[in-house]
Amino acid sequence: MSKGTLFDKVWNAHSVGTLPSGQTQLFIGLHLIHEVTSPQAFAMLRERNLNVPYPERTVATVDHIVPTENQARPFADTLAEEMIQALENNCKENGIRFYNVGSGRQGIVHVIAPEQGLTLPGMTIACGDSHTSTHGAFGAIAFGIGTSQVRDVLASQTLAMNKLKVRRIEVNGDLRPGVYAKDVILHIIRKLGVKGGVGYAYEYAGTTFEKMSMEERMTVCNMSIEGGARCGYINPDETTYDYLNGREFAPKGDDWEKAVAWWDSLRSDADAEYDDVVVFDARDISPTVTWGITPGQGIGVDESIPTPDSLPEVDRAIAQEAYQYMQLSPGQPLRGTKVDVCFIGSCTNGRISDLREAAKFAKGRKVSNGVKAFVVPGSEAVKQQAEAEGLDKVFEEAGFEWRNAGCSMCLAMNPDKLQGDQISASSSNRNFKGRQGSSSGRTLLMSPAMVVAAAVNGAVTDVRELL
Repeated sequence: MSKGTLFDKVWNAHSVGTLPSGQTQLFIGLHLIHEVTSPQAFAMLRERNLNVPYPERTVATVDHIVPTENQARPFADTLAEEMIQALENNCKENGIRFYNVGSGRQGIVHVIAPEQGLTLPGMTIACGDSHTSTHGAFGAIAFGIGTSQVRDVLASQTLAMNKLKVRRIEVNGDLRPGVYAKDVILHIIRKLGVKGGVGYAYEYAGTTFEKMSMEERMTVCNMSIEGGARCGYINPDETTYDYLNGREFAPKGDDWEKAVAWWDSLRSDADAEYDDVVVFDARDISPTVTWGITPGQGIGVDESIPTPDSLPEVDRAIAQEAYQYMQLSPGQPLRGTKVDVCFIGSCTNGRISDLREAAKFAKGRKVSNGVKAFVVPGSEAVKQQAEAEGLDKVFEEAGFEWRNAGCSMCLAMNPDKLQGDQISASSSNRNFKGRQGSSSGRTLLMSPAMVVAAAVNGAVTDVRELL
């Protein structure tokens, strides 16, 4: 087993004890909740006459079901209105901090916690959402959990968990122009597989990650779960501290200096032992697009869709399923494939740096006729910042719709949905069947810049043509 890694140090620091099952009872420093996976958990507490003993360690927001166009209450969708009311009532009854629509702090849970300084190095973080791995970008150990586990954390501030193995994933070198953090993680998942990380925590290391901004690191850690890993993290460094310093819930004054010293001590030791090590060269990564129905079915934009005989035998059945569902043929180029909808947003790529980069390519260009294109900021704070910089006007002049904060079409638990077998160029994280609201809708995952390129050309395009 691993030894001397950040994962080991944080795990050991938060271990309460060993349960009869052999699992570790792990203390959770920060619990994030939203409207979808928390109502049943609170109901379970009421059934057992339990309360929330540490409400100050839980923070709530509403994101999945929030409409991004008309946010007037009550919501037009009665179920969505019931869900937000339940969250409002549960937070009020239990004294839990709640960032509601219109507060200026509402947004996707994995966007608001970092921007408020709630996410800190060395923490254990849990949320009833699979993409909680995002917070590992700060050197935290962050897990997505199920509804019964949300109940457990609310009731005890702990989780019963088996310790993971640790795989170090090194990427070294400079990324080429037009290649982004999204391409890096899609490339890793393509090479290691969607099940390659099962039983592992991923430690991302190497000069490529060291040069990334915090928001780029969040994009990478966000999609660890798509590679099968339970969590992914990056050791904290000066980039981490510069991002956090001065944020509302980050330590202040003398506490800041003490915190940084402790965070530094958590970094994986130079002689740390790992269960596995994989190394990639950044120069081998090109703008990447998924062609199939799993995030691992990705190729460089200048490559052709793989033929069955070019794939390992274990991958051929899912490839055949993908060809049929996506209405694509083996061996054909993905470049030039017509798109109907272009979506920029999600907890993967809805932050201010994502919108700034996308706006560079949208400026002075027009969305192709017949393409529906829209931009959904990841939080109210991101929306406000983007508007202060005039990014909303850039997008609108190019023909994109400018929306309010929410999860939007990433999972379509709101009015933003594909229709029929439309093809979406999406900056989100999952291309599963039906993921974006239509049982026959088709999703191509790519970076925000690539989404803009697809929008203006009406088809999958190599963003480097627009550089």
